[in-house]
Amino acid sequence: MTTGTSPRYLTGHLAPVPDEIEARDLAVTGILPPELTGRYFRNGPNPLPGQDPGHWFMGAGMLHGIRLRDGRAEWYRNRWTRTRALQGQPFIRPDGTFDRTAVVANTHVVEHGGKIMALVENGFPYVVTPELDTVGPDDFGGRLTTAMTAHPKTDPATGELHFFGYGFAPPLLTYYRLDAAGTLVESAAIDVPGPTMMHDFAITEHHAVFMDLPMTFQFRQGMPYAWDESYGARLGVMPLDRPGEVRWFAIDPCYVFHVGNAHEDAAGRIVLDAARYAPADVAAMWDALGPNPAGHASAAASTGLARLHRWTLDPATGAVTESALAERGLEFPTLDDERVGRPSRYLYAVADPGHAAGGSAILRYDGERGSTSAHSLGPDVVAGEAVFVPAAGIDRGEDEGWLLSVITTRDGKASELLVLDASDVSAAPVATVTLPRGVPAGFHGSWIADAREES
Repeated sequence: MTTGTSPRYLTGHLAPVPDEIEARDLAVTGILPPELTGRYFRNGPNPLPGQDPGHWFMGAGMLHGIRLRDGRAEWYRNRWTRTRALQGQPFIRPDGTFDRTAVVANTHVVEHGGKIMALVENGFPYVVTPELDTVGPDDFGGRLTTAMTAHPKTDPATGELHFFGYGFAPPLLTYYRLDAAGTLVESAAIDVPGPTMMHDFAITEHHAVFMDLPMTFQFRQGMPYAWDESYGARLGVMPLDRPGEVRWFAIDPCYVFHVGNAHEDAAGRIVLDAARYAPADVAAMWDALGPNPAGHASAAASTGLARLHRWTLDPATGAVTESALAERGLEFPTLDDERVGRPSRYLYAVADPGHAAGGSAILRYDGERGSTSAHSLGPDVVAGEAVFVPAAGIDRGEDEGWLLSVITTRDGKASELLVLDASDVSAAPVATVTLPRGVPAGFHGSWIADAREES
């Protein structure tokens, strides 16, 4: 899909910025809670000037950072992650092997074991400083031998980081675990029938849940993955104490980029909530970001939006049940990180991302009531992923905290950091921070409190 003479992913709120800047003492409307003392970092694609990567997903990674302290917005800065790909090195070497440092590192940014890592799912993480300068790639002392997902999961009880790597050449899927200090202590290959685009996964207290879905590797220009109805769809449950042993459950065909959460219920079943694309919506979503998958239905007949969906997997019987949780189109589900892998009442998401008709909004889904509330932004503003920051106190409620989201006008000319009360998202913002430039729509981010990093 193109706008004028440029692909859609190079225009409007998706348009890349041409340079790196820094601004200090940003204007604040409202009152920033003093507890918001730390850094909000967000990652996303931002091709170099004059470059067309061929798909939104393939642009060079750029980090945007906002430093908050004691009720002030001290600075904003943006930096490209200086990977070998940014320097022009090819991912596939002349001998056919992969250079997993030659990646765009454009999808997520997380902190673990004292390291801040920019992530993309086809290569090694890149370590960056709290000021967003690039340190370099990290293979955890040579123990990481495949790509690393951009969606690792931290167990809130153990502090361990669980993740996986997938690829289009063997091993097709590998599970990994870092201890709380950041040492890679476990890996296990997992058998799957073919190379699929496995973007995310889930953990529970005792299991990992993998999604083997019909977006398969295909030799084609641009993004080398496309819908393949014949592949089938299934979810795999792996006991964390038996890495590599996976039981698979067949499900209705669909695609999932992002998991909300998973947990084990009182009956020992695995409950997974995620943003699910029905088959008819996959092509519309893909077409909006780059080339339409060959052989799939026309995007004109569908919305291209995901819906919040639940799968319940019963290891005792092998049964699977599926149900829709909410009908409004959404993406980027998030939650309180202290509830990852455990029962959680609330999920937060972005409504109708990138679609002008319904208007963008930040959503709060209440799983106990089955209801959704929204902070509506209207048709001219696009919201980014809403990251939950907990309030202080060990006895706080699950929704006691704030949501941080970078919002950008649809023409791409202006952006703000939006701060909402997570317990009342429909209320007026707690605060907004005016950013010195339009920040292109991106993917995922993290709040890194000063308790984890030096101030």
